[in-house]
Amino acid sequence: LTKTWTDACASPTGATIVIPAGTYKCGVVEFKGPCKGPITFQVDGTLQAPTSPDGDSWITFCSFENLAVTGTGTFDGMGSAIYGKQKSKAVVTSRYHKTNWSFNFITNGHMEGVTSKDSKEFHVNVLGCKNLTISKFTVCAPADSPNTDGIHLGRSNGVQILDTKIGTGDDCISVGDGMEQLTVERVTCGPGHGISIGSLGQYAGEMPVKGIFVRNCTLVNTQNGVRIKSWPDQEANDVSDIHFEDIVLDNVDNPIIVDQMYCPSNLCKSKISNVSFKNIRGTCKLPEAITMTCSSAHPCTNVEMCDIDIKCTTGPAKAVCTNVKPVITGIMNPPGC
Repeated sequence: LTKTWTDACASPTGATIVIPAGTYKCGVVEFKGPCKGPITFQVDGTLQAPTSPDGDSWITFCSFENLAVTGTGTFDGMGSAIYGKQKSKAVVTSRYHKTNWSFNFITNGHMEGVTSKDSKEFHVNVLGCKNLTISKFTVCAPADSPNTDGIHLGRSNGVQILDTKIGTGDDCISVGDGMEQLTVERVTCGPGHGISIGSLGQYAGEMPVKGIFVRNCTLVNTQNGVRIKSWPDQEANDVSDIHFEDIVLDNVDNPIIVDQMYCPSNLCKSKISNVSFKNIRGTCKLPEAITMTCSSAHPCTNVEMCDIDIKCTTGPAKAVCTNVKPVITGIMNPPGC
């Protein structure tokens, strides 16, 4: 593959690399630009990762413009061989994760149709990208597979995730620092931990997060629904212009969460503002359908809740809100805040 990539990258008219139907073992590889023309990486077969957990990323696309990853094939991370040996997320301290594949510093990229299976940790990591679209993508891993976020994004601008199905053992989509102008539409999540902004503020030098739009998504049997979470940060970080709209919940543990209580002694420096939750409906398993726990040092501001209708299957639902006074319009079930 490395030789084929080198030849394709040198073509001024662009090139298509095809992985035909079949099963192929593939070692750790980095496809690096810049290239002279656009590249299409078409995967119709199954690529299998090494069973060894060595390294941070299995397949990396790095530093070029005009990339398309397409096909009907599967990237099999072979994570089932090590899931029982991994530590739980509660004790993981490194910000680096073993990833099925990484998109690093890609401009004008498109991924469509392929499947990521049983990644050792993160399935897809997006870093430093501009104008990237992920569509008709499938993620599958067991519900108890640790740290297997479906798509993690950070320090990128202009990313779309569309018409995608994610079932995994951690966040279906997680948004890290520096993410701007992200659109998530028509995504089905479950099993998994929901769609999360954060955790943020865990590391020094983190960048603001703004312009996140999550619309027309369905969450089924997930631990969480839609969530914003932050840690105590060493430098102030702003989280703003975050919008969740037209969300369907089916048997979700914790549907709506804003959580700054990752912060010991309530010392969060992160500021959360201009957040809306609109037309969020469905069922939950735990009584606290809405939990908004903001910092006393920096209360959440300009929070809007409109047409919320969540029913608990185990008893009356309730809302618990601290250091936030949302503007409420339309239906509000459960009442509160």
